[in-house]
Amino acid sequence: MAELEQRISQGRGDETADLVLRGGQVFDLITGALLDGDVAVCGDTIVGVFDHYEGRKVIDVSGLILVPGFIDTHLHIESSLVTPFEFDRCVTPRGVTTAICDPHEIANVIGAAGVRYFQDASRHALLDIKVQLSSCVPSTHMETAGAELDADAIAGLMGHPSGLGLAEFMNFPGVIHRDPQAMDKLRLFEGAHVDGHCPLLSGKELNAYIAAGIRTEHEATNPDEALEKLRKGMRVLIREGSVSKDLHALQPLLDERTAPYMCLCTDDRNPLDIGEYGHLDYMIRELIRLGCSPLAVYRAASLSAAEAFGLKDRGMIAPGKRGDIVAVRSLEDCDAQLVLAGGVVVDDAGFAKRGTVAPVGRGSVKAPTVSAQDFRARGNRVETDVIGIREGQILTDHLHEDIPITDGDKRPDVTRDLVRIAVVERHGKNGNIATGFVRGFGLQAGAIGSTVCHDHHNIACVGVDYADMAVAANRLGEIEGGFVVVRNGQVLAELALPVAGLMSLEPFETVRAQLVDLRAAAKSLGVGLEEPFLQLAFLALPVIPALKITDRGMVDVNKFEIIG
Repeated sequence: MAELEQRISQGRGDETADLVLRGGQVFDLITGALLDGDVAVCGDTIVGVFDHYEGRKVIDVSGLILVPGFIDTHLHIESSLVTPFEFDRCVTPRGVTTAICDPHEIANVIGAAGVRYFQDASRHALLDIKVQLSSCVPSTHMETAGAELDADAIAGLMGHPSGLGLAEFMNFPGVIHRDPQAMDKLRLFEGAHVDGHCPLLSGKELNAYIAAGIRTEHEATNPDEALEKLRKGMRVLIREGSVSKDLHALQPLLDERTAPYMCLCTDDRNPLDIGEYGHLDYMIRELIRLGCSPLAVYRAASLSAAEAFGLKDRGMIAPGKRGDIVAVRSLEDCDAQLVLAGGVVVDDAGFAKRGTVAPVGRGSVKAPTVSAQDFRARGNRVETDVIGIREGQILTDHLHEDIPITDGDKRPDVTRDLVRIAVVERHGKNGNIATGFVRGFGLQAGAIGSTVCHDHHNIACVGVDYADMAVAANRLGEIEGGFVVVRNGQVLAELALPVAGLMSLEPFETVRAQLVDLRAAAKSLGVGLEEPFLQLAFLALPVIPALKITDRGMVDVNKFEIIG
């Protein structure tokens, strides 16, 4: 029987359904009611609800509540530090059945080949990976990336089944001031979906940005900012990542009136946080705990997300919708007991049947060998620009401190929490090394280093001891990228990320264990930040105010210029 006729036949009960979930209650996202009846699935599609069905396979879900699969509306899978296949295994059992990703991390290292890797992987995962096309590679002209995606390159990636539109347009000054390259990219997607990224933008400049056809925003960090963007027609994505934590700030806005226009996303979340707290399931639990109604929260997690991105085939447990179903013991606990992704039971057997794709981006760290002298901060003024960390945010403060010059160098001062930060170009293009100062790590000794360094992914190091910084940077070259912690010339902990210097080839459980060791090693140096490695990575992103650093120097983001 043809697929269309088969769905109709099984929905009417003329033919036995492929799969039936029996005994549970369906959470109706239209009225908020809990409704009895079987759920029948034909292939990857729900065909029957609120009635009795016979099935070739029947799963007893008595005592459980069935909710639609969760949709992460914006994330970079690379920031999970594992491949798309391990990310699938990590989050899909928690109820995440759709992930709308932007692979611009790997694209900044190896270009279009990185995007194609994710497109190819999307064909095999149980999780439905939607691959947005990266709009800003590199994010600005103030950094050295490993590759560039211009409008022609983006056009060459269009048309893949996983595609929905253009990923976050971070270069908001380029949009507002009609930069020709930005305009060329936006014209490719006129009338289609374009994701936004415009932190703190407001007034007429926000109007201009939205008028370009940009539909979503995940960078709102306070209620007033989010409300203005909602009122101007943007879908606001509440974000809770490993560094950027906006859930508590935006939670008061989420209710049953605003829920159709608000969604959930993680942006950047690593396996350690997923293991300790959760993924979207954590956000759902926390929002309900803080007082949001379950109906508003589950709408934001599924139906509203589907509508925001034009995914008319999912977001509800209803006939004709994709078989993405999560069975939980209670709405408040959001504790997945069974997950279906496209009608497939998410378990070890389901994962074992997947295909795979060979990893890409090996040998991508081509940094120069550095020495302690390379980390001196030369200058002829004691007045110094200092990056001020805001824990739990990727926004930073632009601080000003007097730092004395000794033997031609401005030295770190742990008594004032002023430590060296450096970025070393690692793509083999120019060997740039830029240095500056940062406050907020609490570092008392040693150094930490990373090739996860948004978005250009050069080597970022922060340290008190220049020799330890050199050891950290050189070690990152030896292990093909990753994270390292060094003290007195010895590597205390490390995590190799050989896939473009961004992702491990190990299971997510192994990566999680290594992150525990890295966090402990960082704390032994005096670091007080909960997530020091990703916090470090975002200090090099020159599209988020106020002060950042790239391999070309310190960047005043508000002025959009290099200042030293």
